[in-house]
Amino acid sequence: MAANVLFIEYPKCSTCRKAKKWLDEHQVVYDDRHIVEQNPTAEELAAWQGQSGLRVRRFFNTSGKLYRELGLKDRLNAGMDDTEAFELLASDGMLVKRPIVVGEDFVLVGFREADWEQALL
Repeated sequence: MAANVLFIEYPKCSTCRKAKKWLDEHQVVYDDRHIVEQNPTAEELAAWQGQSGLRVRRFFNTSGKLYRELGLKDRLNAGMDDTEAFELLASDGMLVKRPIVVGEDFVLVGFREADWEQALL
């Protein structure tokens, strides 16, 4: 069984519900955090991005309405720097891709079962 992890979710998100069910079925112990009520800070996001090895743009919820309304694809493609991206992500939890799982030595963004199995089981 995996160590305690931080599970960041939006409870109405079907992918988050599926991921939470997976955690429960595999008896992974987690602390639950609502991404809108307790939005990640720019500092947390920067740390998680560094730990994950992913590009900053992978932390954006590209299928979200707010992402489209703000024209973020074009802004990111125009060369938004990481600091600006983290500040923007920290401004609204709906901009952040979810779920996020933060472990002692890994960060998972989105729900891909194979990645979760490798990191958590």
